[in-house]
Amino acid sequence: MKFFDEARIEVFAGDGGNGASSFRREKYIPFGGPDGGDGGRGASIWAVADCNLNTLIDFRYTRAFRAQKGGNGRGADCYGKGGDDMELRMPVGTVVTDGSSGEVIADLDVDGKRMLIARGGQGGLGNLHFKSSTNRAPRQSTPGEPGETRELKLELKVLADVGLLGLPNAGKSTFIRSVSAAKPKVADYPFTTLHPNLGVVRVDHNRSFVIADVPGLIEGASEGAGLGHRFLKHLQRTGLLLHLVDIAPFDTDVDPIHDAHAILEELRKYDESLYAKPRWLLINKSDLVSADELAVRVKKLVDSYAPEKYFVVSGISGNGCQNVCFAVMDHIEALRRHERASAPTAASVDAPSD
Repeated sequence: MKFFDEARIEVFAGDGGNGASSFRREKYIPFGGPDGGDGGRGASIWAVADCNLNTLIDFRYTRAFRAQKGGNGRGADCYGKGGDDMELRMPVGTVVTDGSSGEVIADLDVDGKRMLIARGGQGGLGNLHFKSSTNRAPRQSTPGEPGETRELKLELKVLADVGLLGLPNAGKSTFIRSVSAAKPKVADYPFTTLHPNLGVVRVDHNRSFVIADVPGLIEGASEGAGLGHRFLKHLQRTGLLLHLVDIAPFDTDVDPIHDAHAILEELRKYDESLYAKPRWLLINKSDLVSADELAVRVKKLVDSYAPEKYFVVSGISGNGCQNVCFAVMDHIEALRRHERASAPTAASVDAPSD
């Protein structure tokens, strides 16, 4: 199945049914009074997060969704039937925004989350609502309200604790294959990764985190070079970035220090908040360099980059990868403890202010 992380759709909520204008007419009851019922409510459209989906391909070709209209009211106090609400199931991590204003309508970040994206119209009132002591035979009724119509943009941002960042062929796919059960494509040419890959890294029996591998970023991506910035949005939900740098490039003219800073500049151009995320340096392909030469290259790179933490690893042999996983797990658990401690409790939210 192809990976689609963007789609544009139109949603048409159901119109409300019209109210009826009717009078009771039976034998021996010539003036039975008004008995026109109300129109039914139009169906609304809801977005629902479904963990069994991982792509927006269902919305790639079917772009218009119309909900049921409400039934019209009838005589004998008969109310119109309400429309059955429509549910659009989307992958967890989908952000729904208004295509015109850019307003975020729904952020489906939890499995089973259900949010209204288009409200159905209310049904009209029948003439029985307009009777009074001075108006015993009302002939007015109201039409149903139209349902909401919206053009929406769907954008999938994968949910992961850690994101991998780096140039094409830096070894990101090899690294994720080494530390998890994910099997992304690996080859000796650039851009072998064409869509995000997720892997679950199990550090212990009850300790694990999710890592995301996205297509490589190159210098000039902000101007559309390579795959551009298209997939960087998948790193926006992560709590930690691992920047992989190839310390032993095949091309001797390539400078790892220049490439590392070029990636950081592209990250800053894309999103300052993403640039400000905690970021560790992973110096990869250490098995291709002698120990003495490796020490010299690592020192130059670390002095120029000044990372919060750095690790020397080899994705193909697995050297150093376990240390990275344990350190990342400790960092993620610290973040989770901080989030739980800073989350407002029910008592503090309900407590009256002085």
